[in-house]
Amino acid sequence: MKKTINIQGTLLDLSVPRVMGIINITPDSFYAASRRQFEEGIIERCRQIIEEGGSMIDIGAQSTTPFSTFLSAKEEAERLMPALKSIRREFPRAILSVDTFYADVAKQAVEEYGVDIINDISGGQIDERMFPVVAQLQVPYVLMHMRGVPQTMQQFTDYADFIQEILYYFSERKAKLNLLGVNDVIIDPGFGFSKTLSQNYELMAYLKYFHIFEEPILVGISRKSMIYRLLGTSPEESLNGTTVLNTMALLSGAGILRVHDVKEAVECVKIVGKITEFDQ
Repeated sequence: MKKTINIQGTLLDLSVPRVMGIINITPDSFYAASRRQFEEGIIERCRQIIEEGGSMIDIGAQSTTPFSTFLSAKEEAERLMPALKSIRREFPRAILSVDTFYADVAKQAVEEYGVDIINDISGGQIDERMFPVVAQLQVPYVLMHMRGVPQTMQQFTDYADFIQEILYYFSERKAKLNLLGVNDVIIDPGFGFSKTLSQNYELMAYLKYFHIFEEPILVGISRKSMIYRLLGTSPEESLNGTTVLNTMALLSGAGILRVHDVKEAVECVKIVGKITEFDQ
């Protein structure tokens, strides 16, 4: 399996899994503690991610919950670009990922602010220009599985063969990206997107199947409803469940953990890494 991604001409080693810290520049993301709308808070959050051992910072200006407001590309850019400008000024060497499904937003973020990774929850389905633009930009691309759009995704949870259909989705879309010349594809199975509670756990149980693509796997389950709905709690009470699932993901070969709680995820990587030293 591929253990590196190309970041601005330098190979980033994923043989030891990396932690990607989340910043939501939104008023309506599901986990309140991740929201940052003003420059001081955004800079403070970036510093926290770096100091706690995060290797990447994932910045999103559009909430992707089923109840969120759908922003246009222009509205998203107006929220995102000032934040990127501030982050780049304070942290010029930080590895930045932008969470967007708009090609124009991706293009501006990379060309004007040196963003390193594009993280597209729609897998190029919302904006059909995304694949060609990412190929032109030559940056790593997070290819996630989702049906519909965030506001409708939970209406599309019926599958004839759940795991098989998701594997086919990645096979088809990865082939398109490779034909266009995108060399660094990161697979994100899309926990919480177009999946029932039970399907999310089935996906975790079969995560190892996704190694057939020989690409790094990103897992983002941090404080999601698959945890707090199962346990009858809340996002604020879901750190323990997050750590359990991050451990399972690491044991199944995840290369990147996308999280709200960076310190705890970094500790998880260290502990699982120590155990797996004896199981080579």
